[in-house]
Order: sequence, then structure tokens, then C-alpha cells
Amino acid sequence: MRTLLALMVAAALSGCAMFNSPMPAAPVAAASVKAAQSVNVPVERVPYRVGVSSVTVEQLARQHACSGQGAGLITEPGPVEVYRLQCSDGKVFMARCELRQCRKM
Repeated sequence: MRTLLALMVAAALSGCAMFNSPMPAAPVAAASVKAAQSVNVPVERVPYRVGVSSVTVEQLARQHACSGQGAGLITEPGPVEVYRLQCSDGKVFMARCELRQCRKM
């Protein structure tokens, strides 16, 4: 009886080792990362356009520690507009204005 119990315990403990071993990395994930890094995608340049709420967005950006000049309208003028402002530290501040009520995106 003791031998049977000892065999059962040994079998249970040897099976647990497979759960502690690290999983091998998937080769597909590494290949897709390399493919994504090697693709040259051109950056789309949007022309600067002044909108109705450009000054409001610049003031809102200053409240969020972004000092920059020229909040440009990147959507078509209308009741809902999206503005973009390049901060002096390199970050981009974006705001959405609906009927001249602007909020940070």
C-alpha cells in the first residue's frame, strides 16, 4: 500500500514540472514585429488651417501644460471639429470641439 501511495505522489509531482517551465516564444510574433519595422510608411502632412475655436484650443492646451502656437483645424469646419497643436516639448495636443465647447482628446 505504501508503494502505491509513493508512486502516486511521485507521478503527481513529476507532472507539475511541466507547468513551471517557460513557454516557447511564438516565431510568428517575432516575424510580424520585424515586418512592421521594415515597412516605410510616409507621414501624411495636413495643411495648417485656422478654425473658429483655434484660440480656445490654445488656451486649453496651456491649462494642460502645453505651450505652443497655432492650433490647426484637421477636420472639415462644422458643428464638430478636431484641432491639433504641436507643443514646444514635442508632444501633440488634440482637442475636440462641439458647438465651440472644446475638450481635450
